[in-house]
Amino acid sequence: MPALIITETAPVLRIFDEALARGFYLDFLGFTVTFEHRFHPGAPLYLGITLGGAVLHLSGHYGDASPGATVLLRCAGLGNFQQALLARDHPHCRPGIEQQPWGREMTVTDPFGNRLRFLESL
Repeated sequence: MPALIITETAPVLRIFDEALARGFYLDFLGFTVTFEHRFHPGAPLYLGITLGGAVLHLSGHYGDASPGATVLLRCAGLGNFQQALLARDHPHCRPGIEQQPWGREMTVTDPFGNRLRFLESL
């Protein structure tokens, strides 16, 4: 069998409100949009976003994903990122960093119950 080469992963996270999703992922966390798709006007949004090397897809389509997922994002510079988020003063998100045996972690929960776990390894 020929070797499979995976060039990118893109977890799909369920969203229920486009404005909340944009406010949280773009304005608060600092992701940028790579693409937007709708099958027709008024159809649910399917949105591709990136932050550094992370690629996520956000979907308003029923059945695309289950709310409450956790995505692990390995990173460097976690302390600076946390300080930038705290400075933005989001009314529902004041993330803290926890020291674990495997590194420093900061979990951010989006308005739909999905968790982004940022991990800075030791």
